[in-house]
Amino acid sequence: MREWLGAAERRLRAARLHFGHGTHSARDESAWLLAHVTNIPHERLSRSLDYPLTTAERRHASLLVELRVRTRRPLAYLLKEAWLGPHKFYVDERVIVPRSYIAELLRERLKPWISHPASVRRVLELCTGSGCLAVLLALSFPRAIVIATDISRAALNVARRNVALYGLARRIQLVGADLFPSFPSGLFDLIVANPPYVDAKTMRGLPSEYGHEPRVALSGGPDGLHFVRRILLEAARFLRPRGLLLVEIGSNRRKLEKAYPNVPFMWLETSAADSAVFLLSREELPPSRSRFRGKLRNRRRRSRNTRPSSPEL
Repeated sequence: MREWLGAAERRLRAARLHFGHGTHSARDESAWLLAHVTNIPHERLSRSLDYPLTTAERRHASLLVELRVRTRRPLAYLLKEAWLGPHKFYVDERVIVPRSYIAELLRERLKPWISHPASVRRVLELCTGSGCLAVLLALSFPRAIVIATDISRAALNVARRNVALYGLARRIQLVGADLFPSFPSGLFDLIVANPPYVDAKTMRGLPSEYGHEPRVALSGGPDGLHFVRRILLEAARFLRPRGLLLVEIGSNRRKLEKAYPNVPFMWLETSAADSAVFLLSREELPPSRSRFRGKLRNRRRRSRNTRPSSPEL
């Protein structure tokens, strides 16, 4: 194992691959590859370096290394698996490889912002992709029903597979929708979104590995905020009073704060420091179009019902 781990690391590093789809280095990717081939759990790998690989395992490992180098496909697609912490998910090219910072926050069930996880009964997840966050939300909030949406039917088929893998079909409802569901479904305690947020300039310069992922799941428009704006303007209609909105936006914090200078974004600390995920309550959201139109109609109605006083004779 030790010999093959070193050889795989050297081969991947020499190929100048991009790492960022579940690993951040050639060493970590080699370890993941060999853990998969040998069926040794990740946490036991460092204690198994003297394990003698079989001929079949050596052949399989060599094939995966060469496929990774030749095709530039993310290793997750070659293995048909991705990990968020200790949780394993099925993935293929119909969905992006899961790598959300929100998963880190769910390990603590969003404490201290949610003090009683059992009180969360209805959760809406937008842009679910593989369904990984929907599964983690259902595991974190055991009394909640989770409605997870995605515009891609192909992605929803992958999500359905992961929901079934965790036995959560009764608590997770997968819905085809362009962000928010169109049917009336009541108000939610929590809305979570990891939408497309890569801006146009960055999209043009992405490494080859990202070309294997669905473009629709990456591109966030010219400035990366197209979907984030829509979420901010519409989320209040779906949240109960004091309900929470949790959104991941990559490296767009400065642009978002400039676009919404009066919105009190709370930036949550993750392994990406405090610039990738924000939290807002329903009351802190900017006015939605529907709420603005409603206020305008009320003003017009009041002005029509208010007659000017008669002039004095």
